Amino acid sequence: MAATAISIPKTGSPLNYMLRLYSKEVKYEFLKLWRNKGFTFSTIGFPIMFYLLFGVTNRHWDTGSFQIARYLLASYSCMGMIGASLFGIGVGLALERAQGWLEVKQASPMPPQAYLLAKLVTCMGFSLVIGSALLILGSTLAGVHLTLGEVLKLMATTMSGAIPFASMGLFLGLLVPPNAAPGVVNLIYLPMSFCSGLWMPIEILPHWLQRIAPFLPAYHFVQLGLHVVGYARDSSILTHWTALAGFSLVFLGLSWVVFSKQAERA
Repeated sequence: MAATAISIPKTGSPLNYMLRLYSKEVKYEFLKLWRNKGFTFSTIGFPIMFYLLFGVTNRHWDTGSFQIARYLLASYSCMGMIGASLFGIGVGLALERAQGWLEVKQASPMPPQAYLLAKLVTCMGFSLVIGSALLILGSTLAGVHLTLGEVLKLMATTMSGAIPFASMGLFLGLLVPPNAAPGVVNLIYLPMSFCSGLWMPIEILPHWLQRIAPFLPAYHFVQLGLHVVGYARDSSILTHWTALAGFSLVFLGLSWVVFSKQAERA
């Protein structure tokens, strides 16, 4: 009697396996937040609502050298990225920590990098949706004209903000009590956005606020966005990138300290 050969299906190379694993984690993380109507409407709706109220209605504020709708298009795109990062990662991580979902993820064989990368890419995805919606409103209702190069630079600049503000969100998500997370994030997100010049040109703010702004990560982020549309306060782009890199390292370091202490107590 001839022996029957048993064929074992090939799972593919380790690289393909990891790519499938990471892509599925990103897909399900994005779908989870997208189906969360409270998160979707607030994260996408606030920048769009503010732009309609302050950008579109003031579209005639155009002195030739300054157009408020063009300014707010860049600043609210940055605001959308900050909101998606702080709420998507900060509040989301705090809630998952309370529900025990974070412990399940840690106990699973999934690489921890996939969990964090999925949240980072999801924030970028929401930023892309917000930026696209603002570009459509700006070009159709506010009379803003951007070249294709400016559009691509603005999109790339806003999505790059995922790293520093995801780092801040990670720190808040590990530190803040879950029930207080939305309120604490709002107490940080809204004043920081206002003082950094995301809601209006920073030159309109009181001088003491203008002096505080360079110490805020959102200020350096929005200056990079405003540089694309020609409204940055200075041309020192390297300074703003360096500041954001420094903020990222600080928050990542603080997150590591908090995470290590929580692991020791556990």
